[in-house]
Amino acid sequence: MNEDPGIETLLDLHDQIIDQDGGYWIKIEAWQVEATQVIPHGVRYSLTLHEPYGRRILGYDNAHSAKPPKKFKFAGRILPYDHLHRHASDKGIPYEFKDAYQLLSDFFAEVDRVLQEVRKR
Repeated sequence: MNEDPGIETLLDLHDQIIDQDGGYWIKIEAWQVEATQVIPHGVRYSLTLHEPYGRRILGYDNAHSAKPPKKFKFAGRILPYDHLHRHASDKGIPYEFKDAYQLLSDFFAEVDRVLQEVRKR
């Protein structure tokens, strides 16, 4: 049994598309996998915000490891897969996964911030 009660909420949101007005939309994907050293919470996920033409402009996921900034030495260390993409061309920066509710909270707060910035333009 998973100790994180938010995991069930995250899994229940799988395949949801959420309209954000102005043509922007959110897609949530989440499915259970075997817990491993790089995915200790046992969930693969992708939470993304898209512009009207479909391009991803924000994303939180764990599809691959994110390389840490060059100033840190990580030789021989397993890199966590949880990361976020801050814009369309961002390769990703590490994200510290605490629990599923925090992930959802962080993602939706960032969506609000990004959309507020987009609407100022």
